[in-house]
Amino acid sequence: MEFDLKQGMTGEVKKIVEETDTAVHFGSGEVRVFATPMMIALMEKAALTAVDPYLGTGYATVGLTVNVKHLAATPVGMCVTAEAELLEVQGKKLVFRIQAFDEREKIGEGLHERYIIELSKFLERTDKKGR
Repeated sequence: MEFDLKQGMTGEVKKIVEETDTAVHFGSGEVRVFATPMMIALMEKAALTAVDPYLGTGYATVGLTVNVKHLAATPVGMCVTAEAELLEVQGKKLVFRIQAFDEREKIGEGLHERYIIELSKFLERTDKKGR
């Protein structure tokens, strides 16, 4: 199947940092600030938001790699915005520039790769693996 994905497509998501988003909650640190795993999840969501609506019924993307720097801490209550820009389309492999900002500064940046899947085949393989 052909997909109408083009370099430069973008996605953006926002989130208010809650207690359940902190490093303490995730066990990834002992401070009440936005956890790196949550920042990465938000960045991934921005990337899939950029392209998944254009794939057509029965298709989605899954994450392959994430290479990010967490640059600054964000306290509970502050809004975080994650942005993704599609840099390359290599067949079914997609490469994104990802960034995250709080209300004051850039808090993260990096690259993220996703892969286009046919959902029914993917779920069938996953189900077989679990048996």
